[in-house]
Amino acid sequence: MKIKGVIFDMDGLMLDTEKLLTRFWTEAAEKFGYQMKKEHVLGIRSLAAVFAEPKLKGIFGDGFDYKSIRAERIRLMNDYIEKFGVEKKKGLDELLNYLKGKYKISVATATDYERTEIYLKKAGVWGFFDKVICGPMVDNGKPAPDIYLKACRELELKPEECAALEDSPNGVLSAFRAGCLPIMIPDLSEPDEKTIEMLYAKASDLKEVIEILKSKDCLLYTSPSPRD
Repeated sequence: MKIKGVIFDMDGLMLDTEKLLTRFWTEAAEKFGYQMKKEHVLGIRSLAAVFAEPKLKGIFGDGFDYKSIRAERIRLMNDYIEKFGVEKKKGLDELLNYLKGKYKISVATATDYERTEIYLKKAGVWGFFDKVICGPMVDNGKPAPDIYLKACRELELKPEECAALEDSPNGVLSAFRAGCLPIMIPDLSEPDEKTIEMLYAKASDLKEVIEILKSKDCLLYTSPSPRD
């Protein structure tokens, strides 16, 4: 089936914000007396709060004040981006310019709408997207399939007609469960064997996605079926 839509994650995929998330999660946690490490942050990438909170409490104990620490992380990160802007990932402009007019394009991010709009406008790419779907708009965040299913509905396309661009295993799982075609562009870590089995393709950067979409020789896994 022909790909007619492309759905983008945001943090770590379009914008080089994952390193900022790592920095400010650790700084915020330290203010509350917790020594949060890079691997802890990587473990909650793209996870909805309902999943991230119990995971971190499982590491640091029930006293870990997730909501307060997360709020401080957001404040620190927003202040930084307000002062210094946000860096786009390699190939983003080329890919968006290629897609415009050829495919329907959406964002599917765990980040709330207000911050998503701010970040993408600062990056100069807000106007490229037909739809913007954010975590608070669905009942269950990533790795549940809800956000990708909603993006497909908004684009008026079937999941199997949509490529889903992701940088994290949790995001790939969300797209796979929805029945989309996950293309992974790894950011801070490479996919493990389980994640690789879910992929339609893997690219080294966003510009390479153009060739994947063009190519008839791209390694095509069996179109995934929606699953819980």
